[in-house]
Amino acid sequence: MYPLQLFDAASSTYTSIVFDEATRDAAIIDPVDQQVERDLALLSQYGLKLRWTVETHTHADHITSASLLAEHTGAQTAAPQACGISTAALQIVGSDLLRFGRETLLALQTPGHTAGSMSFVWRNHVFTGDTPLINGCGRTDFQSGSAEALYHSLTEVLLKLPDETTVWPGHDYQGRTHSTIGIERACNVRVAGRTLEDFIAVMGNLNLPKPKCEFR
Repeated sequence: MYPLQLFDAASSTYTSIVFDEATRDAAIIDPVDQQVERDLALLSQYGLKLRWTVETHTHADHITSASLLAEHTGAQTAAPQACGISTAALQIVGSDLLRFGRETLLALQTPGHTAGSMSFVWRNHVFTGDTPLINGCGRTDFQSGSAEALYHSLTEVLLKLPDETTVWPGHDYQGRTHSTIGIERACNVRVAGRTLEDFIAVMGNLNLPKPKCEFR
């Protein structure tokens, strides 16, 4: 069983929906503010009852529609405790389980891109936000980022998941939707075969422009 993947071209952002096939209870991961109507339409099309809106992190290029979806559907909002999203009904910490029908999302603390970044495991899938991207990873040069923390989140948490685990990142700029832990462990250009010192040097020399979106 695969998640439903939705793409917002304006921000190159993926939103994921997972659900229980029997009860039709669902959770949506990283919904974006410009796509509320699209997401509501898809929930209706599949006959899904939204139980959770879930954030992997908050950042300048990650503006959520969680509160609007909750208003329309009665879903509960959930966000990593360390992100400081005080409006979320549930403040998630590591190892928390979010239940929807007979299915669960397992929260993994994966800081580095931001101090509060989390990933979520569902069956043999992991939703990583901006922690690992496909053949890359999120930046660490602003807004509570830490290259050292990200390295440990990658090498000690996510890349220790089984090889066959499907990786669903929050962004991709080349039209790719998913990878696997095995592929990223072996081939990810940012982290594969690198020491912590190597990784910190790489992340410190990316020279990326600041995001254009206003943080909120």
